[in-house]
Amino acid sequence: MITLYGSGPNFGLPDASPFVTKAETLLRMSKLPFKKALMSFSKAPKGKIPYIEDDGQLLGDSTLIRWHLEKKYGIDFDQGLSAEQLAIAWAFEKMAEDNLYWASVYFRWMIEDNFRKGPVNFFKGVPAPVRPVVVSMVRRRLRKTLHGQGIGRHSEDEITAIGIRSIDAMAAYLGDKPFFMGREPAGIDATMFAFAVSAICPLFESDLQRAAASHANLRRYVGRMTARFYPELREIAGCEAAA
Repeated sequence: MITLYGSGPNFGLPDASPFVTKAETLLRMSKLPFKKALMSFSKAPKGKIPYIEDDGQLLGDSTLIRWHLEKKYGIDFDQGLSAEQLAIAWAFEKMAEDNLYWASVYFRWMIEDNFRKGPVNFFKGVPAPVRPVVVSMVRRRLRKTLHGQGIGRHSEDEITAIGIRSIDAMAAYLGDKPFFMGREPAGIDATMFAFAVSAICPLFESDLQRAAASHANLRRYVGRMTARFYPELREIAGCEAAA
């Protein structure tokens, strides 16, 4: 059986990391049996989550996990899609993972109120006497990462504008379609769902969150994905499950 490693359900989301949610949704789409476990960074082959263990083999990165499932188990997540649709799906996936993600990280980790409501809880296992030092060190390191990636070089208003542009593009392309590429879910829906719920999550207040939540079609989309692939849940990120 496949084991998916992540940080666990948090903030009203299947996992605190949208990349783990993406991998879990792909596994649910595949109908392969799997179980979930808490990660260990020392065990993670890429030094990050998600990663899976499959017949003793460890594999990291959500995209590489998808390719592994497709190759080993003969799963076609994109059955029926044209070459043009595949290109569009890849472009939207990279927009979400390499652009929107970093804007969301900024608002979760660098805005003090949001940090205190969310990520600070990741440090509960650190001994109290050294916890403030560890928290400060991790946030300082993450700030450098954001600066190196590029999003951290912008003002908060600029980061908001960049993130909203991505959210608006997702909502515009989805339109009135049931799923991102049409009437049936495809591989891209695992990614779009994961990053939509991350952006809509009401715990983390920001203009970016409000912009995401304002798109009724994105909220309905999250509800459809929840009903289809997370039937045990009544809602995710405040969006009620509905077929």
